[in-house]
Amino acid sequence: MAKRKQQRDASTDPYREREQQKYENPVPSREFLMDLLAEQARPLTREEVAQAIGLESPEELEGLRRRLIAMERDGQAIRNRRGGYVLVDNEELLRGRVVGHQDGYGQLAPDVGGDRVYISPRDMRMVMHGDRAVVRVTGVNHEGQPAGILVDVIQRANKTVVGRFFTESGVGFVVPSNKRIHHDVIVPAEAQQNAANGELVVVQITQQPTMRRQPIGEVIQVLGEHIRPGTEIEAAQLIYEIPVTWPEAVEKELARLPDEVPEADKQERKDLRDLPLVTIDGADARDFDDAVYAEPKPSGWRLVVAIADVSHYVRPGTALDREAGNRGNSVYFPRDVVPMLPEKLSNGLCSLNPQVDRLCTVCDMLISTSGELRRSRFYRGVMRSHARLLYEEVAELLVDESPALRTTYQHLLRPLEHLYGVYESLRKARERRGAIDFETTETQIIFDQHGSIETIRPTQRTEAHRLIEECMLAANQATARFLQKQRLPSLFRNHDGPDEDRLDNLRRFLAETGLSLGGGDDPQPADYAKLLRSVQHRADRHLIQTLMLRSLKQAVYHPVNTGHFGLAMPEYAHFTSPIRRYPDLVVHRGIGHVIDGGQGQTFPKRQDELLSLGEHCSMTERRADEATRDAESILKCQYIRDKVGETFNGVVTGVTGFGLFVELDDLYVDGLVHVTQLENDFFRFDPIGHHLTGERTGRVYRLTDRVRVRIARVDPDERKVDLTMIGPLDERGEVVEAVATAKSARKRGKGALGKRGGNRGRRREAGGRGR
Repeated sequence: MAKRKQQRDASTDPYREREQQKYENPVPSREFLMDLLAEQARPLTREEVAQAIGLESPEELEGLRRRLIAMERDGQAIRNRRGGYVLVDNEELLRGRVVGHQDGYGQLAPDVGGDRVYISPRDMRMVMHGDRAVVRVTGVNHEGQPAGILVDVIQRANKTVVGRFFTESGVGFVVPSNKRIHHDVIVPAEAQQNAANGELVVVQITQQPTMRRQPIGEVIQVLGEHIRPGTEIEAAQLIYEIPVTWPEAVEKELARLPDEVPEADKQERKDLRDLPLVTIDGADARDFDDAVYAEPKPSGWRLVVAIADVSHYVRPGTALDREAGNRGNSVYFPRDVVPMLPEKLSNGLCSLNPQVDRLCTVCDMLISTSGELRRSRFYRGVMRSHARLLYEEVAELLVDESPALRTTYQHLLRPLEHLYGVYESLRKARERRGAIDFETTETQIIFDQHGSIETIRPTQRTEAHRLIEECMLAANQATARFLQKQRLPSLFRNHDGPDEDRLDNLRRFLAETGLSLGGGDDPQPADYAKLLRSVQHRADRHLIQTLMLRSLKQAVYHPVNTGHFGLAMPEYAHFTSPIRRYPDLVVHRGIGHVIDGGQGQTFPKRQDELLSLGEHCSMTERRADEATRDAESILKCQYIRDKVGETFNGVVTGVTGFGLFVELDDLYVDGLVHVTQLENDFFRFDPIGHHLTGERTGRVYRLTDRVRVRIARVDPDERKVDLTMIGPLDERGEVVEAVATAKSARKRGKGALGKRGGNRGRRREAGGRGR
């Protein structure tokens, strides 16, 4: 017997109170309507929806019509040819953002999370990288990945495109510089603005692509034949559509903000101005949004993390809020920053500068002597930073016990020593729970007075860096626990464990080296940490670490907590940087809602709204990373352009079927040794072992191998550094000569990559991990 559907009535809407606060004539909430559609075994027309929930008056029916149109616009539901509404984000229909690939295919990153869905090159004709769309999952592709077909385009992402203008047979078109956009943009003769063949231009999209037609646009700016020195960051901003100007409405709102914190705003806040809170940052830090303090307690430590109260100034629904949400995060270029918030806030009212009053939101924690978070509370405060300290100073003061610095900061010495005590406890807890610590080399670009690179040098990570990191991690974990306890709709920072394919590849590689990763089919962070410790003294430890790192997924923002694999935390959220990350601002607003006496479930954020926002902020984070890397690539190419013909030692950082990527010593610049530039041999690529093997010589090139190369060509416009191989290096740093093996050259045929064969493309998959 079929299960009878439960009768629904608009008056039973659990979010009716929220809707009543927003509308004079309340409309059934999106959640209520989605629950209704989810219960049905068939699509419902608007009339059937109205009948099912008892809507009759013209005002109610008009409200329903507008609500359903909005849900369709946002991709929550789609309407079939008979006018019936079907819920999206079910087992078959998924909405999300399109991620393009330069080979022509694409993937849909679903808002709900999970595996990406393969989109064929045929369907990718209708969309561009970054567009939001709905796909129907139809099965799996040849690699076992979920595959789907395009159902609808919800939102177009690309208003402008940067690329090179060409004409062929009288037809003008632009080839995008962003390799994820594989469409050439057609430019009619009357819209070419006298652009010359081969010049870089900015083209505005006037007609989006369809199944039968490429996108059409008009040239709105000619950038010239080459990217000129000093314009690299501007070029990257244009290519990746990083918003750089403030809308007029934002400027008007800024004009109404005070220059200093008014006395009235400090009322009804906990006064922390006498508490010796300090900021600890790098010498080149551009904003100061966190301050810390610690003191001993009988059962451990009191740790106070005070964060600039951005939510006091950036209110929901304002132009400032809309623009901050659109930007998603600040973008940090080598010598410039595109802030999420205007300077009046990011460097003024919301920057915890020393000896000035600032509003803050505080996470006040009790940390046990073993480093466990015992309890925490949140409140609004007014503070005054007692000092702006540098990482290097704090490390010298606490670790090296510099007499001069200890004298200079004598008034802060006790609280700083207490902070170090908290750090030591937190660090031990980190090791116990099995958090993963990868060794990576970060670099700093030093510019001359003309804006060109003077040198690139590695940065030193001190105990002070780790101290601040552990304090921020503790506050973020306390925040995630608070969100869950209060049942606050918000965004968590999730980092899932490795997927099955990456894990299988890692295990097969480890087996070849006589190693294994514990945990069976479900390894835990502690299993990764244990393996890392076991290879610390091996010569190939960097190779093993690199492949372990690549096996992990990228961290994302999502309204459902799944924990952070890399940190080995069952719950995690971002609280500590609302100046530069919009998800942190959303979290602060939720906390403020509870501080003001509200119930978590009444916080006005819908689950579907948070899904889209989390995906958007994850996208803007990746966009910022790609734009920053692009600008750095141009700068580095210009830096070494006069070194063509010189030889350098380096380390292999990537092995592909078409060659080797090598990072040059001291320069910290990557270049490609194409397979055709290797020895006169045929090389086979092993994707599991990550090596190329010559059939005649038996020579093997692996990740992290030391080699000597010559710079053959540098092209800043294409971000390419071409290298030729001189040879691998032995332990003494001398080139190892190739010796032919007894293998027959007859094997050079099937599957071999030779001097004149193989894949000539230059491809590097974008990846990354984030906390």
